[in-house]
Amino acid sequence: MTGDFNAATEAAVIKFQKAHRLVDNGIVDTRTLAALESGSVVQPTSPANFTTPVAVDSSKWRSPKTSLLRRGDTSLQVNSIQQQLQASGYLEQSITGSFDTATEVAVMKFQKAHGLITDGIVGPKTLAALKSKGIKSSSPKFQPAFQNPVVLEKSQQLKNPVKEQTLSNSIKLASDPPQPTSENSLVTNQPPQSRYDFTPPASEKNQLSQLETSDQKDDIQKTSPSHPNKMTLTKIISGKISPKSIVHSGNGLFFAQNMMYNHTITVYNREHKLVKVIPDKVDLSKYGYSKFKGSYQGAPVEASFSQDGKYAWISNYQMYGLGFNNPGSDKCNPSQKTDKSFLYRINTDTLEIDHVVQVGSVPKFVATSHDERLVLVSNWCSWDLSVVDAIKNQEIKRIKLGPYPRGIAIDNASNQAYIAVMGSYNIAKVDLKNFSVKWLKNIGNAPRHLNIDPTGKYLYASLNGEGKIAKIDLLKGKLIDKVSTGNAPRSMVLSDDGQRLYIVNYSDNTISKIRTSDLKVVQKINVGANPIGITYDPQTRQVWVACYSGNIMVFQD
Repeated sequence: MTGDFNAATEAAVIKFQKAHRLVDNGIVDTRTLAALESGSVVQPTSPANFTTPVAVDSSKWRSPKTSLLRRGDTSLQVNSIQQQLQASGYLEQSITGSFDTATEVAVMKFQKAHGLITDGIVGPKTLAALKSKGIKSSSPKFQPAFQNPVVLEKSQQLKNPVKEQTLSNSIKLASDPPQPTSENSLVTNQPPQSRYDFTPPASEKNQLSQLETSDQKDDIQKTSPSHPNKMTLTKIISGKISPKSIVHSGNGLFFAQNMMYNHTITVYNREHKLVKVIPDKVDLSKYGYSKFKGSYQGAPVEASFSQDGKYAWISNYQMYGLGFNNPGSDKCNPSQKTDKSFLYRINTDTLEIDHVVQVGSVPKFVATSHDERLVLVSNWCSWDLSVVDAIKNQEIKRIKLGPYPRGIAIDNASNQAYIAVMGSYNIAKVDLKNFSVKWLKNIGNAPRHLNIDPTGKYLYASLNGEGKIAKIDLLKGKLIDKVSTGNAPRSMVLSDDGQRLYIVNYSDNTISKIRTSDLKVVQKINVGANPIGITYDPQTRQVWVACYSGNIMVFQD
């Protein structure tokens, strides 16, 4: 007896359901529970009619798949929760079975009214409070409604996690695991349109109080007792956003890049207030690209700031408009000759696009050198690195690297750049004086994000294909150690003193905090669906997490 609803338990439930002529779906619904508790045979249910799952006492059943319900989930249990919220007056929208924005808002209102942690996640305490209201839900006819493409892709990813998220080293060519448009094969020529309104939750109007350290059940926070500080949630920012990344300017501004789902960059201040929504619409001919007439749209992916914070450089996954007929996709190669895209420069005083630079196909990560001389861009589909002269605002060099270059880290002297080549086990080392390339080989499966510590001694790499973080000695050029953080670690950020490393685990819906001295995970926290970006503000010691499903969560450390 483990107390976990694991694969073996699910198989046992299915076997039990078959024996009792129930719908054999592995879900402990009302009929299955009745059969288990009474020992009697329950009349069979037509396979066409689903029954409503119930909240089961965690002392009897504890399922990691169902003990937490959050934005992005689609299930009969979500349907049941929606019915209860609607019956109690917290949900006005129709019942869909999809945990969408409206459901999250309703949950937060319910939690606030009942003195619970207002995080929009249905954990054991929220579930118990709903159950105590005595609201009964009828058996739903499950009609999956349209989902935010982010959420839809998440469900597809969970059905087939082996392709690009396997923890084994059997993958010869690893690419970024499935995620909305940017690193999967679901890219279309037009951005998907959401059919529901993005309603700012109550937390956007009233800042959340810090979580009680003795009452963390709904967040399931795991903290090492040897580490004195615990991250606590202080704010959830929502609205019409689908943040692929969140980056701090160094001067109190935070840029969220919202891809083609919203065609915007949203800018926030340290008070978590929206400062401006910057559309990605641009007149390319205005900046010397005369063959492109009229207005074009981009798809903002990542951002990097000049050292003084005056400029933000934004990569665009692809461009939308006349002349862009062959966009890149998640599985691509240079022979396909997919469209080049553009890097935007935004003046942080005016918060307007003031220049554009054409780079490679499907540009992803952006990094500015500390001497303000260069801007580097990793091009996913052209398998190379664009070197941009930051003074002349033009690409001056293209360096071939191999399949799917992603993260970039530049040393403090602006002499060396390190690029994670995600379709391999290697990290490229580029000399920024002569642009020659050397390699750190066999670091790990699918390196994605890179960080250099303030001393310049160590390089950290998230290994998306292994679920681990690697620590590398740059002087020796050797791997020191690895630590597991969760499934599909993506973006990372170091604290200003280099003592703490924060990582988002995309497929686990968690963030991890690592003590860099011994590479120990000292805290792991559940967050919103699809955490994909993360940044740190040393002045406030706050960690901002971008959840691709549609919110930004701010933690105090």
